[in-house]
Amino acid sequence: MNKFWRQTSILIGISAFCIVIPFFLIKTGLINGYVAGILTLAGLNALMALSVNMVCGITGQLSLGQACFEAIGAYSTVLLWQKGIPLPLCMIFGAVSAAFFGFLIGFPTLKLEGDYLAIVTLAFGEITRVVLMNLKSVTNGPYGMKCTTFFTVDFSWGPSLSFVLVIASLILVITGIQNFIRSSYGRAILAVREDEIAANSNGISVFKYKMIGFVIAAFVAGIAGSLYAPIIGYFKPDLASFNNSINDLIFVVLGGMGSVTGSVLAAFVLTSLQEFLRFLGDFRILIYAVLLIVVMLFRPQGLLGMKEFSFIRAFEKIIPFKKEVR
Repeated sequence: MNKFWRQTSILIGISAFCIVIPFFLIKTGLINGYVAGILTLAGLNALMALSVNMVCGITGQLSLGQACFEAIGAYSTVLLWQKGIPLPLCMIFGAVSAAFFGFLIGFPTLKLEGDYLAIVTLAFGEITRVVLMNLKSVTNGPYGMKCTTFFTVDFSWGPSLSFVLVIASLILVITGIQNFIRSSYGRAILAVREDEIAANSNGISVFKYKMIGFVIAAFVAGIAGSLYAPIIGYFKPDLASFNNSINDLIFVVLGGMGSVTGSVLAAFVLTSLQEFLRFLGDFRILIYAVLLIVVMLFRPQGLLGMKEFSFIRAFEKIIPFKKEVR
């Protein structure tokens, strides 16, 4: 077996293991609905962490309004679903609509840098939240919207299928981002992140590649929103709030700015930690904040820093393969 097919087989096998085994554990009741819900929510948070990481870690731009694209994806999905359009098509359109709004906000603002871009994205997020709250005839205003689908009605299959859908989407997004980073477009974006002047002097269009990274990040956030709507079943305009954007940014900072696997790991760890500390009541947030401060003091680069965890390298260390002779 050559190197390409060996590595592909390893990745497909690990992906299938991450989906199939938990699916049967949830379906048979060995993992109860509560734990399944936490894992599903962690997967949604991981998608948002990837969105923020695409902007802040890979493209090198500070965005404080990524949650608004998640809200756009969620609302677009439900509004179309209420018109009788099949849910899968609604979810696809929700992600595309988020990418479209990412293009609209990115086109006039990505020429800004640093604090100015952060302020503009923060303002756009608040504008989105206020519009959704006051557009009562369409979005039901501050009362939010419901999306009563198969995932929220059928408890026997809902948790297991919700988990499978979210984790499968997460694996596809991770694969897409990793392949994109290794492409010529991804290398150009990394060059822009490291030094815009040097990249521009080598013929790389700084604005173009910033825009590509920003639109991809908005698309990923739209995927998270289009999954959030039918799986969680209820959401409000606060989904686009500044606090949610900061929570998503925390996942990236803790996991490692620019590390895809680090962001996913941090999302699962922090989401599970919040639920684990729930027995502390009101002190839960205090302990959670102290733990974050401790991590940032002793591990400021995040859990993985700029590094990536490779299942292929880990597997080949356990079962070494002979080098190919050419």
